[in-house]
Amino acid sequence: MKRRVVVTGMGCVSPFGIGVDTLWENLIAGKSAVRYLTLDKEKHLVHIGGQVPEFDASKFVDPKDARRMDKFILCSVVAATLAMEDSKLDLSKEDMTRFGVIAGSAAGGLETIQKNHEVMQQRGYHKCSPFMVPMMITNMAAGKISIKYGLRGMSKSVVTACATGAHSLGDAARAIQYNDADIMIAGGAEAGICDLGIGAFTSAKTLSRANDEPAKASRPYDVKRDGFIMSEGAGMLVLEEREHALKRGAKIYAELKGYGQSSDAYDMVAPDPEGRGAVLAMEFALKDADLKTSDIGYINAHGTSTHVGDIAESKAIAKLFGDMEQNKNLNVSSTKSMTGHMLGGAGSVEAIIAIKALNEGIIPPTINLDEQDPEVANLNYTPHKAQKKELKAVLSNSFGFGGCNAVLIFAK
Repeated sequence: MKRRVVVTGMGCVSPFGIGVDTLWENLIAGKSAVRYLTLDKEKHLVHIGGQVPEFDASKFVDPKDARRMDKFILCSVVAATLAMEDSKLDLSKEDMTRFGVIAGSAAGGLETIQKNHEVMQQRGYHKCSPFMVPMMITNMAAGKISIKYGLRGMSKSVVTACATGAHSLGDAARAIQYNDADIMIAGGAEAGICDLGIGAFTSAKTLSRANDEPAKASRPYDVKRDGFIMSEGAGMLVLEEREHALKRGAKIYAELKGYGQSSDAYDMVAPDPEGRGAVLAMEFALKDADLKTSDIGYINAHGTSTHVGDIAESKAIAKLFGDMEQNKNLNVSSTKSMTGHMLGGAGSVEAIIAIKALNEGIIPPTINLDEQDPEVANLNYTPHKAQKKELKAVLSNSFGFGGCNAVLIFAK
């Protein structure tokens, strides 16, 4: 029999700033974190994004150590620190060989690669930083977290593009369920806003170019959407075996009740236009959770604000759950309308958002949805304003390039 997994700590870094409360308060107020980037506008066609504001890293790590971390690693460590503080774990009482970490990133240290390549070109290839490799590799977020807390259980990185954060949480839950660990820190992060990152995604024609109105540029399901907003951030959660958490009197936010994963097997970048892979992943998550579609009151959609992505996911949801005519109990929203798309960090930050919705009985809105695209399915996308609603269980979708699909279900 599988062991049950609960969430006992949450921490995040987002374009709104540091902490879960900062994120949540802005979301339910319907505010946007999208603003003008600090990059040289002359170099780019895209001038907007969701950059993490400057913060005092010395509150979380030694300043010397911080200089040897790419921003995605630093954000991961900060989010993990907040999650650990939230969990109130007493590490002196824990078996550290049963405590692990799975922390991933879609792209790793893009800015580190860019900066060191510039140095190499100007001064020679032997002049790059000796810390370049540990600063750029994606598993170093997990490594730094395990080193900080002395976690001697598994330490690894999941890399599945924009599904990374969700896959990290699901895989960590499985580790606990099958008795490979009692406690896990898990999540994802991204900090790819640099000349290299913005340039690459611009060339791929995936980013919005609505530079004139940053706060209105991310428009999931709206007829005027023209691409996603690239953002930065990290979300880390502490997951525990349920009896372990109860025994120590931990505050339990939710049970991670279902995890589903699938592949579109369709295209490198575009989703299956009928959403078949998404349907499979949601079906697998519901089966794992032993829940029916009627048990789910809210879906935090992947909802990136791309033309094909929004249509495919909405079709998948409507196929499985029914549209508004068939299912009046279901709310859907894309919080990327406010945060932008944190890529590898999106799935875990949005898991936190889904858990907050579950606990607070408030569904965050999809802002900027002024005119719904007739091509997306007829669902209640919770436009413009947050909505109060009692919830039993919530579902969070994350889909990545390469057709990677991950779905998480959280229940009270």
